[in-house]
Amino acid sequence: MAIFGKKQYTDQELVVGCAANDRRAQEALYRRYFPEMLRMVRRYTKDEDTAIEIVNNGMMRVFKKVHTYANKGSLEGWMRRLVYHCMADYYRENSRYLHFLVLEDHDQSVPERGHEAFYEEDILRVLGTLPPISQEVFRLYAIEGYSHAEIAANLQMSEGTSKWHLSTARQKLRELLQYQYPSFALAAGRT
Repeated sequence: MAIFGKKQYTDQELVVGCAANDRRAQEALYRRYFPEMLRMVRRYTKDEDTAIEIVNNGMMRVFKKVHTYANKGSLEGWMRRLVYHCMADYYRENSRYLHFLVLEDHDQSVPERGHEAFYEEDILRVLGTLPPISQEVFRLYAIEGYSHAEIAANLQMSEGTSKWHLSTARQKLRELLQYQYPSFALAAGRT
């Protein structure tokens, strides 16, 4: 529950209040979910000002679209998708940044022009060929920023199974990209 003053709001009350343009409900929603959204965005940028800008733009999008929330799934998950799309829009508009997608747990040096070998759409299309559970775990972890504990609870599996699905998805994604886009192997430093 979000708290504003002495009033505690449920997610449903926050949605109804925000849809009615109630400033107290908007502030309560913002205060409740801002830290989680900022944590997700920080996975993709180390610049604090950029991260805050992206989250604030995302929260504005949430307020504009809150009337479309259909109570299917969690409010936080719905908000994460909107903030994630704001982040993607930000990086797309600021073309000096590379498209982002977590493929490894550690940084590797990549040739300066290696990112031109493939496009974000190609990666997402290849991701769509993976088994549904592996796709979902990969999307939740690498794109939406959920932890393995959160994924395990959401999908009713163990954390180890979540980690296995992520590892499998990364490996298959890497193999498919190397097969379909030979220049990917060169960009990633593998032959």
